[in-house]
Amino acid sequence: MVDHMELSVESSGGGRPPPTPQISLVGLFLACMVAGGVQYGWALQLSLLTPYVQTLGIPHALTSVMWLCGPIAGLIVQPCVGLSSDKCSSPLGRRRPFILSGCIVISISVIIVGFSSDIGYALGDTKEDCKDYTGPRYRAAAAFILGFWLLDFSNNTVQGPARALMADLSGKHGPSAANAIFVSWMAIGNVLGYSSGSTDKWHEWFPALQTRACCEACANLKAAFLVAVVSTERLIKYSLVFRRR
Repeated sequence: MVDHMELSVESSGGGRPPPTPQISLVGLFLACMVAGGVQYGWALQLSLLTPYVQTLGIPHALTSVMWLCGPIAGLIVQPCVGLSSDKCSSPLGRRRPFILSGCIVISISVIIVGFSSDIGYALGDTKEDCKDYTGPRYRAAAAFILGFWLLDFSNNTVQGPARALMADLSGKHGPSAANAIFVSWMAIGNVLGYSSGSTDKWHEWFPALQTRACCEACANLKAAFLVAVVSTERLIKYSLVFRRR
């Protein structure tokens, strides 16, 4: 992985590596914060989404098919985005446009996932209260799957340039130190994400998120993902502020 990122850096600028940026170890630590935000969202996906989507009427076998978006997104998105960011000549920098655009799509996809029950209700799944209705909600499921796939593709859009940014900024500290910091942020994001997904109190903390289409389990999912998108946006903002690249 490190060798790939080093080659990615060297491939830009007409075959000549860009000047090695001078950044402190603290600055490098802060610039890698984006990894924590992305991993936080991924941990929430793993802990919350499979049980929830089955309440919408999707069979277990199709739920497994739905998760194919992860490896497919990694196979397609990261190489394409990585190559494009190496060649990018935007005034915003090589990595920043992709990280920012990925963050925007993450926000949209999280809203679609979190509000999928409300979307399905508005499109005519049922007019019954969620406490009484136990049948399938196929329109909600379709909105959920759309948001789910968008979320995985946008997460990969952010993660590829974020890893390249780490290699770009390693400078005198070396890619090993940068990789250690990046992985540490990923671990922090995992811990926070799984911890957030393990609680069922979100609907009590954010009661306004419950609707006729969205009961307790849905409100828990909705609140957790809204917190995730706010956290991810903040961490990405801090990462980009500390080093423009």
